[in-house]
Amino acid sequence: MSSTFLPMNVQPTNLDFIHSPALPKPLVSAEKSHQNSHAKQATKTVQSPSPAMYLVVFGVWMAALVWFQPRLFLLLDMAYNWPSRLALLTFIFFIDFAWLYGVYNLTVIGFAAWYRSFSQKSTEQLAVMPLLHHPPIAVLYTTCNDFVEKSVLSCVQQDYPNYRVYILDDSSDAGCKMQVDQFAARYPALVQVVRRADRKAFKAGNMNHGLANVAITEPYFAIADADEILPPDFLSKTVAVMENDPTCGFVQANHRANPESESALSHSVGVGIDIHWKWCQPLRNDYGFVMFLGHGALLRRKCWEEMGGFPDIVSEDLGFAIHARESGYRGRFLENVVCYEDFPDSVRAFRIRHMKWTRGTSEFLSKKMGWLLRARNITWTEKFDILFPTLNLPLTLLYFVFMLNANLLLPLFFGFSQDVTFVLGGREFQMPIMALAPGFQVIYDWDFYLITLMTFFAPVLSFIIAMAHKPWKLFKFLSHSTVLYAALTPLSSIGVLAYFISGKATFLVTGDARQTEHKAEKTGSGWLSQIREGWQQLIGKSHPDTRIVQGFEIATGLLFGLAALVMFQISFLGLCLAFLMLPLLHHVDWDNRVVRKLVYIPFLLILLGVTLSGLSVFGMKAVFFGYGFHF
Repeated sequence: MSSTFLPMNVQPTNLDFIHSPALPKPLVSAEKSHQNSHAKQATKTVQSPSPAMYLVVFGVWMAALVWFQPRLFLLLDMAYNWPSRLALLTFIFFIDFAWLYGVYNLTVIGFAAWYRSFSQKSTEQLAVMPLLHHPPIAVLYTTCNDFVEKSVLSCVQQDYPNYRVYILDDSSDAGCKMQVDQFAARYPALVQVVRRADRKAFKAGNMNHGLANVAITEPYFAIADADEILPPDFLSKTVAVMENDPTCGFVQANHRANPESESALSHSVGVGIDIHWKWCQPLRNDYGFVMFLGHGALLRRKCWEEMGGFPDIVSEDLGFAIHARESGYRGRFLENVVCYEDFPDSVRAFRIRHMKWTRGTSEFLSKKMGWLLRARNITWTEKFDILFPTLNLPLTLLYFVFMLNANLLLPLFFGFSQDVTFVLGGREFQMPIMALAPGFQVIYDWDFYLITLMTFFAPVLSFIIAMAHKPWKLFKFLSHSTVLYAALTPLSSIGVLAYFISGKATFLVTGDARQTEHKAEKTGSGWLSQIREGWQQLIGKSHPDTRIVQGFEIATGLLFGLAALVMFQISFLGLCLAFLMLPLLHHVDWDNRVVRKLVYIPFLLILLGVTLSGLSVFGMKAVFFGYGFHF
């Protein structure tokens, strides 16, 4: 058993119930602390990342605009009033913006390959340097009705000789509290339970409370989520990085999907986590901004103190990372220290997590984007590297608007009826469809088609490369991802709109199967009261369990599906089927035999539509735009 460090003012008992939520008086707000950070820069010199990646992104994008924009502007010749002109301008704007994200995704993959082959990987070198001493470490295990004994066991089984585990228990369920207490009783000298009187500020408040009142002397602290498995050398290697780089404010470890998970959903799409982390995170050490991702990381207490604690927002990890950088610290990503995390065990849990991320990211951008753009110590390379992935979720609302415009407004303004003739077995069949005006032919060239495919498939290029040698596994993964990730647009749009109406983000606990925060007690029995209460729940939390959220998703799938049939857009029809299936999967086990067959249909239709458009079958050319699959 590892030796432990006990703060002098904390008794070695496992049942400390701490209720004071206040931070220590010396701490100041993050907004004020960054104003004083300039005086500290003389003692901390952080190497700025190379701007090469973003020079390539914007250079290639501008070249694409110069090449294609004249043809796009020719579309405006068809406008006959201001609404039709606005619809065309919206169409053009989205195409330009989608190309920017397509180029960004391709460039990230290219620079990731370069980083893997030619980078010196200084963070990995720091991790293996010998430690001259072993400073005390606080390991914060956060839980809220989702305690996992195997996860906290990985916290107490570290090979580092000087640490203490603090279980920050925000649980409301008596059974979960009992599990926590029983576990802590087995390790009275190593584990301490910390509880507070309320759940103010969610996870950020929980960690601030523990660090301000209990874990008050350790110079570094680690954060582990409720379902996370830390490797035994997690502390020894992350502490080595911290000790050898005084400018490092946090070390973010690598993550993979838990291979021992019993979840059928995890086995279907969990590999995506492994590939995403492998391709998209390590290169940020040299070419971007290393994100603190909320767990599986070691943080410097001094950095936390200078910022006044974690910001009181749902995305406290993003808030911490940018304030740490402005205060003169940097983050490092440690690729060779791999933590395991559970993928949500059901589509319901997956959707709840996504709504938390969507509203939390919207809150971050609303409260911190202006501050970030004005920050003096964060380079523009880092700002771009923060905003590109962070904006990805809220921008799904823009994609939703594009779908409305491209599939409803453009056919309304520029559509005409025409018959498509099929010849099967010597017999002709005719189907009336809605086609767009001949003026759109100006963009139906081979180069336009290729950049469209690039935009569509760029987000999944890393998965295609990683699984190209296993085509059946790749096909299954992309099929499963289509009905999960590609179908999230209606749900994301609700989350973004609801946040900007309410200005509130709620920390929904993915692993808490007992969640009832979206089920407010009814105050009236009339239908008007029920409508009012349903609206308040939609705007306040937009929980995926509610009928109004699922109803919107189904209505969206039906409306766009009808438009796809009328316009003979086969790929878009596949996406619409995914829109319909996702809320239905909310109530059905992923390993259901019928479900396991149906989930392939949307992706098959997308592939069929792409193939037909490439072959110009029936004299028509479908154009596809989108963000692909978000991870």
